[in-house]
Amino acid sequence: MMTVNAEHEVNPEQTSFESLELAPEILKALSEFGYTTPTPIQAQAIPVVLAGRDLMAGAQTGTGKTAAFALPLLQKLLPLASSSASPARHPIRALILTPTRELAIQVEESVKVYAKHTNLRSLVVFGGVDIKTQTPSLMRGVEILVATPGRLLDHVEQRTLQLGQVQMLVLDEADRMLDMGFMPDLKRILALLPKQRQNLMFSATFSNEIKKLSEAFLNNPALIEVARSNATAENVTQKIYLVSQENKHAQLAEILRGSDATQVIVFTKTKLTASRLARQLQREGLLADAIHGDKSQKERMEALEAFKQGKIAVLIATDVAARGLDIDQLPMVINYEIPSAPEDYVHRIGRTGRAGASGTAISLVSPEEEKYIKEIEKLIKREIDKEQSSVSIAPRQSRDSSHREKRQDRGESMSQPVRSLPKSKSNDPWFDKPYEPAQSISAIPANRPAGNKSKTPVAALLGGLRRQDS
Repeated sequence: MMTVNAEHEVNPEQTSFESLELAPEILKALSEFGYTTPTPIQAQAIPVVLAGRDLMAGAQTGTGKTAAFALPLLQKLLPLASSSASPARHPIRALILTPTRELAIQVEESVKVYAKHTNLRSLVVFGGVDIKTQTPSLMRGVEILVATPGRLLDHVEQRTLQLGQVQMLVLDEADRMLDMGFMPDLKRILALLPKQRQNLMFSATFSNEIKKLSEAFLNNPALIEVARSNATAENVTQKIYLVSQENKHAQLAEILRGSDATQVIVFTKTKLTASRLARQLQREGLLADAIHGDKSQKERMEALEAFKQGKIAVLIATDVAARGLDIDQLPMVINYEIPSAPEDYVHRIGRTGRAGASGTAISLVSPEEEKYIKEIEKLIKREIDKEQSSVSIAPRQSRDSSHREKRQDRGESMSQPVRSLPKSKSNDPWFDKPYEPAQSISAIPANRPAGNKSKTPVAALLGGLRRQDS
């Protein structure tokens, strides 16, 4: 396996996209988009891909991996571009697989930008929406297909696409695909592709499982790493607040009201926590929303778009969304809950400090989570600065907040507080006396003759017993 160390062999300031011998149509799109200088991963990967080599590339998120494979991919397919309307002239020639819907959408958006001055067509397909809405575009023909594995196999079963002419396969965020259990789907997809093809694998981390996967489908690949495996960006300031679980929300609220928290992604481990946290912050006057797997694709896209446009300042996300979120100039991420897998920490904080910008990653760590921090520090080979939290909430306030949250989960109205009715004393003292029967049951004769119909005693509340004649 060939290894290329970008940090020692490439000086991005001395490299230009023109020097990479990209086509004028692609260079024009890059110029219009504002790209002038390739990043290290782009400067190293593009020549390798153009040379036809298989590639295994590792770089921390935010370093330009999408352009590193999309630009040479377009360059290689450009001679096959056609202006014909016939679907037969636009077979799928490049397949890009991603683990999440959000990432698939963003990758295809980038491909469209780079290919805007060419006749190459691209399309993205993913789950969570009606498959019938994607079929017409597929039937018209596309050269570049971006897909999530499950939805791709859905289309294969419905015979709405053919993969027999695929020349290039890209696995983006390959480590995340394995984490999400896509290995069986990947094996099925690989079996449908031509054996003669170029394979590119991009990943933020290089675990043993990833290396085994690369051995299974890469052919004598070049290995490129522009940063230490599993490293975090040096331009991201990492900090830990040691805080009890019950004080986490107060600490989070204090951070979000700070001057640096103009736009923040807050990560949780569960969908339930994400939804609850978003509702709490909304009630406290913060512009917040949640994005997780239980929300429809439309809801997730609307929340993400509102966040990008600044209509909401705080986006609560689970790890499902950690890989797919790509927001330019995101200044801060907060780990409300620490992930049990240390690699997920790397992916989470990789949302900030992108493209050379500075960023801040804050983690709220309870005593129960300190074991996870030790594993994270072991993985990234550095110790994270820690500070004891000074915020606290009164026990009564904590209980009231918890009670309100439970009422909210049951769908009860929060407009009126729950109050117990005061005990009032009646005006008539007779009603406050204990009940005293007017006649004891034992005083009634047990062997009263059947013909002697006695009058039934009447309760005192209805006027007392009627007087009987002797």
